[in-house]
Amino acid sequence: MRKFKILLSWILLAGGSFFIYSGIREYLSSRSSQSQAEKSWKETEVERPGELSARHRAAALPGSRPQIRDGDSFARLSIPRLHTVLYVIEGTSHTALRKGPGHLEGTAFPGDAGNCVIAGHRDTHFRALKDIRKGDEIQLDTVNGQYRYRVSQMSIVAPSNTESLNPTATPVLNLVTCYPFWYVGSAPKRFVVRADLVQKQAAAQPLRIPQS
Repeated sequence: MRKFKILLSWILLAGGSFFIYSGIREYLSSRSSQSQAEKSWKETEVERPGELSARHRAAALPGSRPQIRDGDSFARLSIPRLHTVLYVIEGTSHTALRKGPGHLEGTAFPGDAGNCVIAGHRDTHFRALKDIRKGDEIQLDTVNGQYRYRVSQMSIVAPSNTESLNPTATPVLNLVTCYPFWYVGSAPKRFVVRADLVQKQAAAQPLRIPQS
């Protein structure tokens, strides 16, 4: 009996150590991925007018959609009251969501008319959403400009409820993550934050360099 208790203790210790290691690894991985996404974003920001890459020049034209690829870091998401800054990745694949919150393919881009959907993991990048409130401001910055949204509602829904993914006539933002936030394992529900566009400011147009 004593040997069984000792064995059980070692098994529990090993299991606990594994979960702690996995959690720390996931946290550090998410931090590292966001640092890389931030670096990519800042490199785009500091490009001099007239020296923008062809891809970003096209994206900066009025009314154009960003020319981005799956896995690109293309937007900065800020929630001022929560002191949260995140870099949004294009796509919602497993690989993309490990890097940061992912823009759902096929939904509107920030500032466009329609429903912009961004999903993220509750235990890393979107953990801050547990403290969000109605009326909070969410800001999205892209090469096209700056867009301010205001939270209008939060809801907890079943995974089968896809209403938050439906197209809309007006510019809205839906942030989606799993729920409960502290649930161990595959969370059974979804937490959805809806915000409405309240202000948009277009980016300054690149300067035209006279040809000599």
